[in-house]
Amino acid sequence: MLGKRLRFGGDSAGWREIVGVVKHVKQNRLDEESRAEIYRPLDQITPKWKPSFTRATDLLVKTSVAPLSLVGAIKKEIQAIDKDQPIAQVETLESKLDTSLSPQRFTLLLLTVFALIALSLAAAGIYGVMSYAVTQRIHEIGIRMALGARAVDVLKLVIGNGMKLALIGVVAGLAGAFVLTRLMTTLLFGVKPTDAATFALVSLGLIVVALLACYVPARRAAKVDPLVALRYE
Repeated sequence: MLGKRLRFGGDSAGWREIVGVVKHVKQNRLDEESRAEIYRPLDQITPKWKPSFTRATDLLVKTSVAPLSLVGAIKKEIQAIDKDQPIAQVETLESKLDTSLSPQRFTLLLLTVFALIALSLAAAGIYGVMSYAVTQRIHEIGIRMALGARAVDVLKLVIGNGMKLALIGVVAGLAGAFVLTRLMTTLLFGVKPTDAATFALVSLGLIVVALLACYVPARRAAKVDPLVALRYE
């Protein structure tokens, strides 16, 4: 590619040599598809097209100090070249990026809040179901303990039943997420909708929450007095 030549349609300036190759870029927004771009010096633009290129020109300045502290000096240098040159929309790259991402960040903030609420409700639901299941099986647990079951056996029994339900829920949730996350493509940058690491971490988090929600009812069941449990109705 380097050293080869090309020319633009309607360009009378002749052939241009390729002196470098860059990656595709996202010209306007982070949520758009990257595309190929061609960069060429301004003095190589055909005169009749130059006004359309110079109507609005961006000047990027890389600094080692606070960028806004150099605004006055930069304006002075530009006006030394052309005193009638208007200068507008002076801002840092960070602020421009923040402005570009603000709608997506707000949407993701709402999704995060709703996700935390859903996680809390799921934990409360698991705890409630397991507490009810333990209450319903008090008599059975008493018989098991009277026949020699240890507290650790009861703990494993209750947690095992609870985690089976939790794992079924996680698998069903993953299947739904695999389909629905494709609708969030415009909110994601540098992450695939079906990112394996994200799915694994979220699944692990849900399993830990479910385990904690099952532990308290299981611990209570393990402390049941067999005599009391056998009389329980």
